[in-house]
Amino acid sequence: MVTRRSSGKARSAAKARSSDQNRSSAEADTSHDKPGTPTGMGFQEVQQAWASVMQPWQALPSWTIDPQALSGLQREYLERAQALMSGPASVDSPADKRFSHSAWRQGPFAVAAAAYLLNAEFMARIAELVDADDKTKDRIRFATEQWVDAASPSNFLATNPEAQQRMLESGGESLRQGMENLIHDLAAGRISQSDETAFDVGQNVASSEGAVVFRNELIEIIQYKPITQKVAKRPLLMVPPCINKFYILDLQPDNSLVQHCLAEGVQVFMLSWRNVDASMGHLTWDDYLETGAIEAIRVVQEISAQDEINLLGFCVGGTIVGATLAALAARKIYPIASLTLLTTLLDFSHPGVLGVFIDEQQVRLREQSLGAGGVMKGKELAATFSALRPNDLVWNYVVNNYLKGERPAAFDLLYWNADSTNLPGPMFAWYLRHMYLQNELCQPHRLICLGESIDLGAIDAPSYIFAAKEDHIVPWQSAYLSTQHLGGEKRFVLGASGHIAGTINAAKRNRRSFWTAAPQYLPAEPDAWLNKAHERQGSWWLDWSQWLSQFRGGERVAPKVLGNAAYPVIDKAPGAYVKQRAD
Repeated sequence: MVTRRSSGKARSAAKARSSDQNRSSAEADTSHDKPGTPTGMGFQEVQQAWASVMQPWQALPSWTIDPQALSGLQREYLERAQALMSGPASVDSPADKRFSHSAWRQGPFAVAAAAYLLNAEFMARIAELVDADDKTKDRIRFATEQWVDAASPSNFLATNPEAQQRMLESGGESLRQGMENLIHDLAAGRISQSDETAFDVGQNVASSEGAVVFRNELIEIIQYKPITQKVAKRPLLMVPPCINKFYILDLQPDNSLVQHCLAEGVQVFMLSWRNVDASMGHLTWDDYLETGAIEAIRVVQEISAQDEINLLGFCVGGTIVGATLAALAARKIYPIASLTLLTTLLDFSHPGVLGVFIDEQQVRLREQSLGAGGVMKGKELAATFSALRPNDLVWNYVVNNYLKGERPAAFDLLYWNADSTNLPGPMFAWYLRHMYLQNELCQPHRLICLGESIDLGAIDAPSYIFAAKEDHIVPWQSAYLSTQHLGGEKRFVLGASGHIAGTINAAKRNRRSFWTAAPQYLPAEPDAWLNKAHERQGSWWLDWSQWLSQFRGGERVAPKVLGNAAYPVIDKAPGAYVKQRAD
């Protein structure tokens, strides 16, 4: 195995070695005295196909692959490609929705789909053979997936028989409608994923009854109206991610975590982040802790007349909560009875696919452009997250919206997903460096927030840590690592599905499943925990509600009036900040 180099001579040598490997392998494979060697009609075309598979790799500045492994891979490819060209083509991937229509199963379109799937498979396998450090391999894998997904014949009218059939049947109307959809999205600056005319914030999403009882330059605090005669004395404060709107936790009545908690007799307060504009481009990470989380905790304590509250943080909201509580602990302030973290990173050592965007050079560029002030646009953040699942969140809509001329369906979750928020540049650049790049939050006394030395172990409240098994933004193994850093008793629960669908698994629907292990069984390795965990059917919300019930602090008659004399009602829920668009 040859080690990776970066000098100019090494790059030339690497390319020469690669060329020699390809040439020698090809000569060996065309030798007719070897058993199993592919021969006959179409072999020249097969060799050209292999060259096309290898083409993207020739552009890499430096790469090395075990010659023996590459030769074996090439031999297998040549055999399968020649078999494909010699016989009737078929799409042997029934689970791939892109080629599920019957039009892909005959004639030249079947050949195109089968050839594409073959090339896609071998490009992915070549990516796995590259000898490099983990970060480089992740980036090669990610770039390969992006290129492969973009190159699918389903993405182009000339090679998509389903779109062509739709065009002929509609007399060209589907094409006209597709162009209209494209023009609309070009004007909006993003691909439409949902029928946005079907939703109205405050009417059929974020519609739980309540009132804004506090507002400053960065946040609003919403207190929801109780729906039970008695409520827990200790309230629950929810801190959502600041890169999206809070109403992912209050979509519609049957999948609203807010409504679920209200039905359990919990007093619920929600932090709603302001959508940052140019006038707020100076705000820092510490501002989000002091003016955001700490202010919210104080207001909820004072309205509820409770020294301790229950606190929930979701995604980046959980990271903000973790840093806030550690800073308060350094001041000997302990304001919570329990902590719930949903799909949250406190340890960024393995940030998943988002890590491909993070290195010293990229962070420094962000610091130079945004560190002194400015706004990180929500559209750019949304595009980054869509790139993590391009087939589901990009190309699926390119095909349906533009090639087939369909209008996106009404889907509350995707409507929320498109309702992105801006972030202040200094806060964003600091977050990238100290969390993603340098992973300082989980290292005791390595990070300074609000002038305090941060130690997550000083947070000694009981915690419920939830992760989603198929999460591509916060890998469950990374979320699990919070159990190794927080103080106090901890319960870790792993849900099925992804970052959002796994979290918003409504108890009323009670679908999917989740995994739990014996209390306080929290080994250092996530996979060791999973090996001992047991799968349970239904929604994890019910398990969490049972856990949260031990921190109710007794009961009281539900308040008739929201807020109090010091914090009168300012506005009706969902407030003004959530309605500010980043468009």
